[in-house]
Amino acid sequence: MKAAASQESVITPGFEAVYREHHGFVWKSVRRLGIADAEVDDVTQDVFVVVHRRLADFEGRSSLRTWLFSIAYHVVRDRRRSGAARRDREGKVEPPRPPTEPDQRLARHRAVVALDDLLAGLDEDQRSTFVMAEVLHMTAPEIATLTEVKLNTVYSRLRRGRDAFEAALQRYLEQHGGEMPWLS
Repeated sequence: MKAAASQESVITPGFEAVYREHHGFVWKSVRRLGIADAEVDDVTQDVFVVVHRRLADFEGRSSLRTWLFSIAYHVVRDRRRSGAARRDREGKVEPPRPPTEPDQRLARHRAVVALDDLLAGLDEDQRSTFVMAEVLHMTAPEIATLTEVKLNTVYSRLRRGRDAFEAALQRYLEQHGGEMPWLS
């Protein structure tokens, strides 16, 4: 009886509210999971098609953001498996943002390009685990549930991903004279 009562108490926001409040988060998540700029908008739309279809099934066992990321993760994974995703490293596009000073925009652009280059050096499993843990601040148990792998596998992927990211960062610094664009 308690389970039924707790399920009834979950209030799911309407699709429009979910889209409005979480579009930026989903867009960034899709981008950070390695989808090429030319496809980010399409994949984000695919995510929200799934969200629209499944929103009534949201049970509140996780946060809405975790649930949305889970959908994004699976859509990205399916896109890769189907062979539709191709890496196109040119023409990086950022989501619309309020205007800032030109120097700040340039620094942000350089930082995004550098981060994308560093993340591109990780394999798919390491990259997605690293992004979930370090960028989205998800816990290892949340990642394990979302990716449907054992908790120790998450820890292993995260350790290897961190090591690979650190090595890529060191190479980047050596190639760029120790300069980090995100600090300039």
